[in-house]
Amino acid sequence: MRMYDYLVPAVNFMGAGAVKVVGERAKILGGKKALIVTDKFLRSLPGGAVEQVEVSLKAAGISFVFYDDVEPNPKDRNAIAGVKVFKDEKCDMIITVGGGSSHDCGKSIGILATHPGELVDYAGIETLANPLPPIIAVNTTAGTGSEVTRHCVITNTKTNIKFVIVSWRNLPSVSINDPLTMVGMPAGLTAATGMDALTHAIEAYVSKDANPVTDASAIQAIKLISNNLRQAYALGENLVARENMCYASLLAGMAFNNANLGYVHAMAHQLGGLYDMPHGVANAILLPFVEKWNVISNPQKFADIAEFMGENIQGLSVLDAAQKSIDAMFRLAKDVGIPANLRSQGVKEEDLEYMAEWALKDGNAFSNPRKGNNKDIVELFKSAF
Repeated sequence: MRMYDYLVPAVNFMGAGAVKVVGERAKILGGKKALIVTDKFLRSLPGGAVEQVEVSLKAAGISFVFYDDVEPNPKDRNAIAGVKVFKDEKCDMIITVGGGSSHDCGKSIGILATHPGELVDYAGIETLANPLPPIIAVNTTAGTGSEVTRHCVITNTKTNIKFVIVSWRNLPSVSINDPLTMVGMPAGLTAATGMDALTHAIEAYVSKDANPVTDASAIQAIKLISNNLRQAYALGENLVARENMCYASLLAGMAFNNANLGYVHAMAHQLGGLYDMPHGVANAILLPFVEKWNVISNPQKFADIAEFMGENIQGLSVLDAAQKSIDAMFRLAKDVGIPANLRSQGVKEEDLEYMAEWALKDGNAFSNPRKGNNKDIVELFKSAF
């Protein structure tokens, strides 16, 4: 077992009102001045997560400043601008407020604050030599799992290619999932982030690096998402569905943090880098097409997924039951308004070979349960096109 296997943040707070512990936890971590990493929209919401973090920090006597220029699919330029604020203001900790973009940006700022050179120099697995500043991740979406993972995904603005820095040093010290901060989330964002979490759970479950520990987390995540995403999408104020989606996202994050992912993410990263497509949307469109191709690698696991997603597989052969899982993925995506194909999102067919080439170089490709080549990945892009 590698030294970083099964690591999760030291403390995870879950439930209504959990955001109120930010100040107390910042004090426990020894923070004096925090850099709050978020975006302008979240910062502008009256009474929202950012304002609640401010109130909690003031009550604990922790000073803070903002970097609020986080972009979707965060870029290396965001980290460069953010670390300047961190150093100029003599901050000693980072508090990320938002979804995966804020969390990954905060991690990247922490990396640049403690390591020389450029972010892309550290692309890969366990390349970080120094501890990062303490990070508290306050989650406002139920999907990416970045608040509990060692992954930091950044877009290289010189190449428009996403790269991943995977290290146990990236793990936030504290993660907070408060469903009350998610009540006003737009339905489309609820759908995209929820399908992102489902993709994490399914890819982790069928990954060639899966094991009984990661399977347990992935299974429960698949069940929770299948039973709650439609409800959270239909009525954002449904706190039961929101909280269950928080649990699902966290469990899926724990699963892929150790079992890794597959071709869905490897391909989605190219769509995010080249087209700035929302990550959850890219995953959701690709998921059923890629997993249909993966089915023969482990039909029994896909039959299991069908059952976890509520399909009746009684009396079916393993292969027929496995196909039911693909049907369930298509149906859930359709029910929550995910676009049907890549063409509708402005993807150009002439870019497919280029994206396929880079997808096979993506770190997530190596744990996919079926090995493919460039032609296979192009065909998978075409099937979703």
